[in-house]
Amino acid sequence: MHRRTVTIATLGTTVAMMSYTAPLGALPTIARDLGTSPSGQSWILSAMSLGFTTALLTSGSLGDDYGRRRVFVAGAIAIALASVVGAVAPGPAIFVVGRLLQGIGAAALIACSLALISHVVPPGLDRATASGIWGAGLAAGIGLGPLLAVTVPWRIAYAVIALAGLAVAIAAVRGVAESRVGRRKRLDTLGIVLLAGGLAVFLAGLTESRQGLDLVPVTLMVVGVFMLAGFLVVQARSASPMMPLTLFRDPALLAATVGALGAGLGIISVVSYLATLGQRALGLSPVEAAWVLFAWPALSIVTSLLTKQLPERISGAVRLVGGMVVIVAGMALLLHLTTTTSPLRLVLALVVAGVGTGVVNATLGREAVASVPAALAGVGSGINNTSRYFGAAIGVTVVAVLTSRTGTESPSQLLHNWDHALLVALALTLVCVLVVAVCESFRRRVPARPTLSERAEVGVQD
Repeated sequence: MHRRTVTIATLGTTVAMMSYTAPLGALPTIARDLGTSPSGQSWILSAMSLGFTTALLTSGSLGDDYGRRRVFVAGAIAIALASVVGAVAPGPAIFVVGRLLQGIGAAALIACSLALISHVVPPGLDRATASGIWGAGLAAGIGLGPLLAVTVPWRIAYAVIALAGLAVAIAAVRGVAESRVGRRKRLDTLGIVLLAGGLAVFLAGLTESRQGLDLVPVTLMVVGVFMLAGFLVVQARSASPMMPLTLFRDPALLAATVGALGAGLGIISVVSYLATLGQRALGLSPVEAAWVLFAWPALSIVTSLLTKQLPERISGAVRLVGGMVVIVAGMALLLHLTTTTSPLRLVLALVVAGVGTGVVNATLGREAVASVPAALAGVGSGINNTSRYFGAAIGVTVVAVLTSRTGTESPSQLLHNWDHALLVALALTLVCVLVVAVCESFRRRVPARPTLSERAEVGVQD
């Protein structure tokens, strides 16, 4: 049962990430076929991030209370149906709606997959192995999505993803045991509305800001910030919050959350734009760009699986710092590209970054559930992945705006702008590395106390 659960949960994660990354390699073709504008292309890239980020924590919380397998299956079915919508979309508006719904389904798969694994796999070497497998599945989905979309017509690719989502749903119903918290707490409706609404409004404003910081995007982002602040207030005062803020007293959870944010702001945002840069500035074909990108997840798969060999005495924060430093080294190799740069240089940079990313993925997968009570495994996964893809949504926008605001830049101008965008991404990643290091320093100085994962109920934290 353990092996079957880990396999199905990992496959669900792979399908979720395939749907997330599929348009990266075929965006020019999709935009041409749908007749969309540069603004529409921004929404094609951002719509799934919007749905994904807004639903992650909510999905994890609902899974903990109402059944992780139930929410996981619902997510797989949602991806299947949304992919059909994308496959038959006659224009950009319907396609964007499909991407938004794919994001919601992917959120349920990602948030509950780790919770399902933690329910059947005990902490220790077995959990480390399972986390490595899950991290490898995450990386595999990232790499396979763009390859699928450029290997077959993109509408066929979406049909394949729909079938894969349906297969995961059937497999989960037949092969995964249900798990939930022993008692069902009152649904935090206000918290769900404020979190989902705040993230959605903020990310919508962020997406619109790619066309310029005028009144509409600024207003949306300000409203989103106020809603998110209201969410934190509600969580602090609620008797049954969906995200107890006392969880963040554990430096391990704080380190994992900031590490995930750094991955989103840095390497994920850079890789998300690299295929477009390769085609517009380096003259790569869509197929060539997709294969270049595959170097990143390919190495991530290997190092995710090997991370279990690291000694247990190496804490999660130390692993995160080490992995993120290697990622920074890989990102730095992408500076100062020219129109004659060989694709092999891109591959080398992505190989280096992939080595660090595999360690980070496996570590985040483990720390997301190890640093919270077992009853809140879905919430822990939701917190971690919300941080990662909220960071990615911000990072992708920053990189895209700094690299190409008009869409008519010459190849040399694009590469000049790319250096500025990459330096910003590097700086944001390094800030997150520093915060994770501080968390680890604090953890070592504070006298030993029971970790949150060793307590069965949130009420005994204080």
